[in-house]
Amino acid sequence: MIGNLWLDAVVLVAYFAIIIGIGLSQRSKSGSMEGFALGDRQTPWWAVLASILAAEISAATFLGAPESGYIKGNWTYAQFAIGTILARIIVSFLFIPLFYRHGVISLYEFLGTRFGPRTRTWASATFLVTRVLAMGTRLYVSAIILVLGWQLWRGAPVGAWEKFWIFAAAVVLVTMLTALYTAVGGIRAVIWTDFIQVGVLVAALGFSIFFLLGKIPGGWGAATQHFQEPLFWNFAKPSAEAGAWPWIKNVLTSEYTIWAAVIGSTFVTMSTHGIDQDTVQRMLTAKNRRESAKATILSGLVDLPVVGCFVLVGILVSAFYTSGQAALPAGIADREAFPFFILTQMPAGMRGLVIAGIMATAMGSLSTALNALGTSFARDFVLPWQEARGPVSEAGRVRVLRWSTVLFAGFIILVGLGTSYYMAHHPKAAIIPLVLGILGFTFGSLLGIFLVGVLTQSRGSDFGNVLAMVCGFAAVVFFSYGPLQMLVGFTTTGPDGQPAPLLVLAFPWRITLGTFVTVGTALCFRTSKAARETMRAEVAAHA
Repeated sequence: MIGNLWLDAVVLVAYFAIIIGIGLSQRSKSGSMEGFALGDRQTPWWAVLASILAAEISAATFLGAPESGYIKGNWTYAQFAIGTILARIIVSFLFIPLFYRHGVISLYEFLGTRFGPRTRTWASATFLVTRVLAMGTRLYVSAIILVLGWQLWRGAPVGAWEKFWIFAAAVVLVTMLTALYTAVGGIRAVIWTDFIQVGVLVAALGFSIFFLLGKIPGGWGAATQHFQEPLFWNFAKPSAEAGAWPWIKNVLTSEYTIWAAVIGSTFVTMSTHGIDQDTVQRMLTAKNRRESAKATILSGLVDLPVVGCFVLVGILVSAFYTSGQAALPAGIADREAFPFFILTQMPAGMRGLVIAGIMATAMGSLSTALNALGTSFARDFVLPWQEARGPVSEAGRVRVLRWSTVLFAGFIILVGLGTSYYMAHHPKAAIIPLVLGILGFTFGSLLGIFLVGVLTQSRGSDFGNVLAMVCGFAAVVFFSYGPLQMLVGFTTTGPDGQPAPLLVLAFPWRITLGTFVTVGTALCFRTSKAARETMRAEVAAHA
C-alpha cells in the first residue's frame, strides 16, 4: 500500500505549475518567425546543452536504461555513448557550420537549395512521419508508474484494458500540457523548461542511486557482486562457431556490442544530431556556430555518465530484490521493477520528486519534438503554399507555427494511444528497441542525402534522391524483417536444421545500412545545372 500520497501530489502539482508558468512567460519573445523557431539565436551555450540532453533523454531512457541494467547486470547498453561522442564531433564540424552559413530555419531548406523542391519535400515529410511515430511510442512509458500505483492502491492486478485507459489518460494529459506552453512560448519556452527539467532529472537520478545503496545490505560492495560479464565491452565473438562470417553475423544481429557502439551508434547520432530538426533546431539557437559546437560536443561527454547512472540504477534495483529485503511480486515485468521500487520503498515527497523526474524526461523530449514538427511543417509546406498566393505577415507566420504545433500534438496523441494499446496487451515487449528501431527505418535515408549534398558538389539529383531514399528504406526493411527474407529464399540453415532468415539486423545497424544504400544510389545521378547555379547563388548571398 502506498501512503502519504498528498505530499507526492503537492510535489507533482508544483512541478507542473512551474514548468507551464515558465513556458507561458516566453510568449512576448516569440512574436516573429526567427524568435519562435530559433529564439533570435541568443541562447547561451549551457542552456542549449541542457536542452539537447532533455531532447534525447526521454522517459524511455529513464525506465528503459534501468531495464537493461536490471536484465543484463552490466553497462553494455552504455557503450552507445561512445558513438554519440564521435558523431557529435563530426556534426559540429560538418553540419552545424553549413546550417549557420545558409541561415536555415528548417534544415530541409538546404536540400531544396542544393538539389530541388522534390528532395526538400520528401526529406521533410520523412522527418515528420518518423518523428511523430517515434515520439508517440515513447509517451506511454511515463504512465507505467501510474499503472503500478493504481494496482498497489487498489490491491489487485490491473487488466490489459485498465492499463490501456491509464496509459491513454496520461498520454493525452502530458501532451496537452506540453503543447500548451510549446505553442505559446516557442523555442524559448522549450529551452528554458528543458533547463529546469534536466535539473529535476539529475536530482531524481542522484537521489535514486543514493537511496538504493542505502537499502542494499553491504552497500556498494554487495552491489558489485551482481555485475555480470561482459561488464562494458562486448565484442560479440561467437561462442561456438569459428570463422569470419559467424562473427560478422553475430555483430550485425546483436544489439549492444562495441561494434554497434563505435559504428552503428555513430551513424545513429549523426542522424539524430545532424539532420534531425528535432535536435538540430536547439543547436541553431546558440549565438554562433562555435557556441553551438561547444554545447553539442559537451552534451555527448555529459551523456556517458548520465546513461551509465541510469543503467546503474537498474543493477542496484536487481541487487536490492536479490538481497531478500523485499519481494518483487509475480507479474511485475522487467521494465516495471524500478517503478515498483519507487512506489513501495521511497519516502513520500522524494517519491514525488522521482516521479516528477520521469514526467520531466517525457515533457522535455515531447516539447522539443512538437516545436520541431511545427517548424518543419510550417516552413516546408504551409508557408510556401501561402506565400505563393500572396504576402504573409510576420504575425501570420507565427500563427501558422502555433497551429502547426497543435496539429502535431494531435497526431502524437493518436500514435501514443495506439502504442498504449499494444504495450498494455504485450507487457514483455522491450522499450529501447521499440523506440530507437522506428528511427532506423528512415533516418539512414535522410542522413545519406545530406551527406551527398554536403560532401559533393555535382552528385545527386532531385529525382535520383527520392529513388535513393526509397532504396535505403527498402534495404532496411528487407534486412530487418525475417519473414520477408524467407519469402524470397534469402535463407540459411537454423540450429534446428530448418530454413531461417540469413541475416536479421539488430536495430543499431539499420541507420548505417540505410545510409550506405542511399549514398550509393544517389551518387549514380548528377546534379542538374540549374541546381548547381542556385547553390552557387545561395553561397554568394550568405558570403
